[in-house]
Amino acid sequence: MKTLKFASPLVPKILSGEKTSTWRLFDDKNLQKGDELIFIEKETGKEFIKAIIISVSEQKFNDLTDIDLQGHERFESDEKMYEAYKKYYKLEVTPDTVLKVIHFQLHK
Repeated sequence: MKTLKFASPLVPKILSGEKTSTWRLFDDKNLQKGDELIFIEKETGKEFIKAIIISVSEQKFNDLTDIDLQGHERFESDEKMYEAYKKYYKLEVTPDTVLKVIHFQLHK
């Protein structure tokens, strides 16, 4: 089963159902619709829930739609968003950077 790591502040948002999507750059796991996932808290390495991918799409940051934004945490500005992803991936992130938008449903 594939795993995805999330920062500790996102765990309660996922468990409450507020966060139902994640954006990933440079997908080395070939994440696809129907994949079952184990979610892991990044800081502790502990599994906190299982989920299934219900949809996957790819686009540039500049082309994100309202549907892509649903279920995802919001940023104060595009600049803050690029800074956050630059920090996560330790690479330059621009409006033309391609990302994978993954919507998931938790296993109860």
